[in-house]
Amino acid sequence: MCTLTYVYRDSTAVLGPLAAFVEPHCYDLCGEHADRLTAPRGWDIVRLPLGPSHEAACDDLEALANAVREATSPARPGPGAEPVGQGVEVGRRGHLRVLRSAPPERGRRE
Repeated sequence: MCTLTYVYRDSTAVLGPLAAFVEPHCYDLCGEHADRLTAPRGWDIVRLPLGPSHEAACDDLEALANAVREATSPARPGPGAEPVGQGVEVGRRGHLRVLRSAPPERGRRE
């Protein structure tokens, strides 16, 4: 992943390592889009080198994004997974709820 910034005064687009903080008019791009980036006619593109530590951090970030995507996908739970909707609400804050697993039914073994 890279961050794209513009220097309008110099008609230059700068593509460099992922920014550590948010700034207006900066855009984070995935590797595929960063490689295919083009600039308007008359503009220059400056591509700053990405160090190996940055690439490792990007791999970690991508792995985290994939894990979040997988956890939020509507896939069916595997065997042994707790069924959805079988918890007991023990707290609430705004629209978030804290759930505790419901105790097993009497006479039924888990």
